[in-house]
Amino acid sequence: MTTSTPQPTTRTAAARRPEQADRPERTGQAGRTAPAVAAAPAYVHGYSPAEARRLGDQADALAELLHLGTAYPPGSRVLEAGCGVGAQTVHLLTSGPDVLLTAADISADSLALARARVAAHAPGARVDWHHGDLHRLPFPDDSFDHLFVCFVLEHLADPAAALAALRRVLRPGGSVTVIEGDHGSALFHPHGEAAQRVVDLLVRLQADGGGDGLLGRRLYPLLTAAGFRDVVVGPRTMYADGSRPDLAEGFTRRTFIAMVEAVREDAVGAGLTTAEAFDRGVAELRRAAEPGGTFHYTFFKAVGVNP
Repeated sequence: MTTSTPQPTTRTAAARRPEQADRPERTGQAGRTAPAVAAAPAYVHGYSPAEARRLGDQADALAELLHLGTAYPPGSRVLEAGCGVGAQTVHLLTSGPDVLLTAADISADSLALARARVAAHAPGARVDWHHGDLHRLPFPDDSFDHLFVCFVLEHLADPAAALAALRRVLRPGGSVTVIEGDHGSALFHPHGEAAQRVVDLLVRLQADGGGDGLLGRRLYPLLTAAGFRDVVVGPRTMYADGSRPDLAEGFTRRTFIAMVEAVREDAVGAGLTTAEAFDRGVAELRRAAEPGGTFHYTFFKAVGVNP
């Protein structure tokens, strides 16, 4: 997500909630003034076609793990903040086909891919698409019953400000669901020092760009500081070994290792490593997806209430 002026909302299927479209952001109720926009970091993973495929592979491999327990009643007004290429959007619509979903993202190109993905996987779905910055959402206070934020806060320079901005558009008593990973939870066998170094490089590059690849462990304090109450955070652990070849392929290889591989050019270009050392680390890391290898990763899922 990067900072920009909000653009008009576009819609698929019949138009809904015209009172929410193209409104300038306004000051919220007492204690809920919209915060200033934070400086936006670079998106460490980039916007390549390979990254779009990786996001889809990740969402599909982890759908049951991450979406278990998330189902909104028919007619609920749901905002997916930072929908990206729609990888999670289609799973939200699978569990809640009759929700009134608004999907927002800063990238127009990602939104175009999201629209195409939803059209292919849920052709009857009615989704409002909003192109703009989540810090400057043009919706009135209390516009939504539920917020869904997945793999977004880790890329923001000030996730607390983003959560405060999102809370403004959530009605009192409405829920927020936030899902984040934590690269520090990656444990793999066989363990090689070169492999660990390339994982650490991913964390460093994200931090250098203003994000936080270790944000999962911070969800509880972030949400409570933003004013949410009754916050409950639970780990969602992904583990793959030879008995789970689908996860070894879908997550270990095509999601996590692909994410590490994508920062090769940046890591080498920044002088943090050599091409040879990086490739050696990735080769070691791939052994975790091969017979005899194992891979563990923990996601954190938080649910809270707007008082």
